Amino acid sequence: MTNLRTLVVSVGLVLATIQFSTAQHWVPLANQPNANLGLGNPLLLTDGTVILHQACGPQWWRLVPDAFGSYVNGTWKRIASLPSGYAPLYFGSAVLPDGRVMMAGGEYNATNGNCQPVWTNQGAIYDPKTNKWTMVAPPSGWQSIGDAQSVVLANGTYMQANCCTKQSALLDPATLTWTSTGTNKRDVYDEEGWTLLPDGTVLTVDAYVFAYAKNGKRYEIYHPSTGKWTSPGNTPVQLWDSYPDANHASYELGPGVLRPDGTVFYLGANGAPGQAGHTATYDTKTKTWTAGPDIPDGMDAADGPAALLPGGSVLFQASPGIFNTGSKFFTWDGTQYRDVTSSNTDAPNLSSYYGNMLLLPTGEVLYTDFANVWVFQHGGNPKNAWLPQILSAPSTVRPGHTYVVSGLNFNGFSQGAAYGDDIQGATNYPLVQITNRVSGQVSYARTHDHSTMGIAYTTPASTSFDVTGKIPTGLSDLRVVCNGIASLPVTVNVE
Repeated sequence: MTNLRTLVVSVGLVLATIQFSTAQHWVPLANQPNANLGLGNPLLLTDGTVILHQACGPQWWRLVPDAFGSYVNGTWKRIASLPSGYAPLYFGSAVLPDGRVMMAGGEYNATNGNCQPVWTNQGAIYDPKTNKWTMVAPPSGWQSIGDAQSVVLANGTYMQANCCTKQSALLDPATLTWTSTGTNKRDVYDEEGWTLLPDGTVLTVDAYVFAYAKNGKRYEIYHPSTGKWTSPGNTPVQLWDSYPDANHASYELGPGVLRPDGTVFYLGANGAPGQAGHTATYDTKTKTWTAGPDIPDGMDAADGPAALLPGGSVLFQASPGIFNTGSKFFTWDGTQYRDVTSSNTDAPNLSSYYGNMLLLPTGEVLYTDFANVWVFQHGGNPKNAWLPQILSAPSTVRPGHTYVVSGLNFNGFSQGAAYGDDIQGATNYPLVQITNRVSGQVSYARTHDHSTMGIAYTTPASTSFDVTGKIPTGLSDLRVVCNGIASLPVTVNVE
């Protein structure tokens, strides 16, 4: 990429109006991690815990909620470190349907403690059952992966891009080998983000379109059935950063978040101080774009985070110009922006690209800026139609055993969280939460082998779950949770 980001760990469619909120939405974790670790890239494991990576380091840390399911009062535990020689920053990542974690690439990599921009082609996979990372070789012939995007397709296959070419590949999770895909891509993948759509295709907005056409507003769709990209047309406004000119720009983009109504809210970058980033909405039903209102206060979302709140609004972070500090938080409900900036976070002192967001099972959004960690609360109530619905579940479970639960809406209506390109924190997979009726203790059973990863999936889906040995016995409430939205409970007896 051009205009490298650095990391210093330290503290039209409608006339949109801005409403202001108070700081009470943002709550710091009671037990903050060591700020010197520079933890970022949060991922939600299928046992309800969250792991975060040390920037340009080998360490990963686990945030464990307390006995009553609170992440604010959670505690930190270190998990296995990455294999020697792999200590990246800004890379592709995902939680796979079998519960393992895949990561690939890195814009930076640390060698002998020195973090350098190298666009590495290394990768690794983590098995939470064995607490072990294993190196994964890159696709054949790939010299780089770098700060590239990834996605888990509706059929459960992990797809990874090469940041700096038109190469992309699919991972076989059993053999850890790759198969090339993504023919007909019009420009390189650098700086683009991927948004999984309800029909199983993947949306991307081109960032380097200027090099291939005079029009700088093209988007593309990946079709898993054919392994090909198509170019249906143009976005109504330019979303990638071309300031001060196409030869010296950052080419950054903002996140694209799919909402429950089937529209993708896409945030743009601009980079010119005082000039706001554009936005646009893609309707997945009509396959058409509409220009939206510019981001308020002259802000843009060049490599900024966003997350879908339980109530259907999008929470995002924006900054005043490319990589400049003084960022703010906003929500967008499809009609208006709401300023939810808080002075008790680090955001006013940072640029948006520092921020990472992750949807928690509680409906809160975990936010980290490579130093401290907060949760955003009160994200609204979901509509009843958005709740997971349990159709079949065991009436009795025992620790150490595996069971199956099935139902509707197990994969939600969105991937949950998004970023410009190189931070992926999708949570569109079911968790199983078991709450003891006497003690109120909340336990998560590790889910795995989900029947689908397709969002807005309209037919019954299922997942297997392993009951932990530490779960209290007795009558309990079992819920399925996805993207921070929980089903109504069913009764289960833990023997």
